[in-house]
Amino acid sequence: MNITRKIIKIDEDKCTGCGLCIPGCAEGALAIVNGKAKIVKDMYCDGLGACLGHCPEGALEVIEREADPFDEEAAMAHVAAMEKSEKQEEKPLACGCPGSSMMTLSPCQAVNTPAAMDQPVASSALAHWPVQIRLVPANAPFLKNADLLISGDCCSVASPDFHSRFLKDKVVLMGCPKFDDKEMYVNRLAEILAVNELNSITVLEMEVPCCSGMHRIVQDAAKKSGKKIELNRVTLGRNGSVLKEEAISSERSGIFG
Repeated sequence: MNITRKIIKIDEDKCTGCGLCIPGCAEGALAIVNGKAKIVKDMYCDGLGACLGHCPEGALEVIEREADPFDEEAAMAHVAAMEKSEKQEEKPLACGCPGSSMMTLSPCQAVNTPAAMDQPVASSALAHWPVQIRLVPANAPFLKNADLLISGDCCSVASPDFHSRFLKDKVVLMGCPKFDDKEMYVNRLAEILAVNELNSITVLEMEVPCCSGMHRIVQDAAKKSGKKIELNRVTLGRNGSVLKEEAISSERSGIFG
């Protein structure tokens, strides 16, 4: 029998299908269906709104409507079934290629190209997934005590030794300050800095103006998190050469100023 109670409502016009709300729901009430977040079953949603703060678009809200009563026992059984299914499905391919869910990877080793079997290509140094700033939750296990590399999207294309020189033994977060929401980046990185003790932070950015703001985004995130950190800033030329490498303070005045 339906009752009137609090439950999550999803604004599909705002939802981008990023999936950041999914880990925030301990009852497994949410899923991405056809590129949008959906409530799996009303009985799994407790209506407390723990998922709200994880949506960068503000697509979630708590409303009152008629729904099945929350069934905690059924929700926990649902979560257990999902965890069992994920463990069975998370079988890495030969080179550790990622799926769409958060995971730790075993990087590919050097392989030979079909055209030149005597010329091995470089090894992959990527050891986790996802890598985009907007998709990595602050509580991702691979962030704990990590050496963090915050990189502009174009850097991996410009740098001929991105994996061996910059990514090796690091956790990478990638983004584009020109096309993405800078404030969203600041908020997400501030969350990451606030809840994780990081060993080091390297900011890798291109010489072009649209990318050179990445270190300022990180500085503003540090200020918002209340953490004082030192950044290793590396600037790449468009031909992939390292133009400058310097240690800079996390302190600066003003957001995007």
